[in-house]
Amino acid sequence: MRFDVYDRCAVLGQYILENRATVRETAARFGISKSTVHKDVTEALKRSNPALFRSVKEVLDQNKAERHLRGGEATRRKYLLLHDARKESGSVL
Repeated sequence: MRFDVYDRCAVLGQYILENRATVRETAARFGISKSTVHKDVTEALKRSNPALFRSVKEVLDQNKAERHLRGGEATRRKYLLLHDARKESGSVL
């Protein structure tokens, strides 16, 4: 099913708002690129539904403010898993 750009941006905006989702999570959920999601919710949504845009912008701004924490947590988990795998295999490093 194809969406009109304004329909799509409204659906994406609602999803972000309801799930407090990131652009990356939204893109993965709908099978489209991150740049498409970002462009839809920052440009097209602003023109088609300003009230929804303001709400979505708050979520996106919060996600942006927290992204360094998410990245740090992902790196920490990565190295913990790597450490555990080496420990199980008996590797010294």
